[in-house]
Amino acid sequence: MNDGELARIATALERLSPAAAPPPDFDSAEAFIWHVGPDRLEPVAQVNRVALPLLLGIDRSRDTLLANTIQFARGHAANNALLWGARGMGKSSLVKAVHAEVVAQGLSCKLVEIQREDLPSVGRLLAHLRRAPDHRFVLFCDDLSFSHDDQHYKSLKAVLDGGIEGRPANVILYATSNRRHLMPRDMIENERSTAISPSEAVEEKVSLSDRFGLWLGFHPCSQDDYLAMIDGYCRAWGLDPAPEDLRAQAIEWQATRGARSGRVAWQFFCDLAGRMGRAV
Repeated sequence: MNDGELARIATALERLSPAAAPPPDFDSAEAFIWHVGPDRLEPVAQVNRVALPLLLGIDRSRDTLLANTIQFARGHAANNALLWGARGMGKSSLVKAVHAEVVAQGLSCKLVEIQREDLPSVGRLLAHLRRAPDHRFVLFCDDLSFSHDDQHYKSLKAVLDGGIEGRPANVILYATSNRRHLMPRDMIENERSTAISPSEAVEEKVSLSDRFGLWLGFHPCSQDDYLAMIDGYCRAWGLDPAPEDLRAQAIEWQATRGARSGRVAWQFFCDLAGRMGRAV
């Protein structure tokens, strides 16, 4: 085999297994997204989020998560957090808004988002973050849940428990889910009823949520909270519709959607702002 053939083989192998990306510059941004194939942390120039004061009806969860994040950013003890509950009530928005508030207070804290399907690579991500002890990282996994044969939850334990090496002291995990125990209730009951050892059949998956020190529940909002959200958006963007017309339109909008939530309030506001000739 001549040198030319060896060079072609080496080039083909490099394409199949690309070189690892260089260490990220964590000073380049306040937020990053973890990608695989190849592994890399991509900086986010501008995070898509709303201001913390605009998140209404979730005061207790807001205050608890903010206090926990400030503790962590200051290098003090803090808990991993699971934000669970009703759709559209601001779970992921709260994580991003709290991060912005912590940074605005002059504390160094980076937000790193990882997709659920990339959880098997979380060990490699933690290795990157462990090598940057001067920074604090909130690892964020949105819309987390597991199905019957899903093994991704085992990877998540690397963040929550850390194994022999332990979770890096400069990393904390915030996850959002519509499910309190991260798997459907009917699946839990099915495994309990069909397994040889019912008490052990689902313990491994169900107990995963127990490894979060903070459980923050989000519940459907009242009509007053829904209308207050819309009023807050109008004030923030300088819109001044007639109060009675605004109330009637907002109630009609939520009736057509069959639900009230922060997401529905925002969608109505976007429609209102568009009709009033404003960009948001």
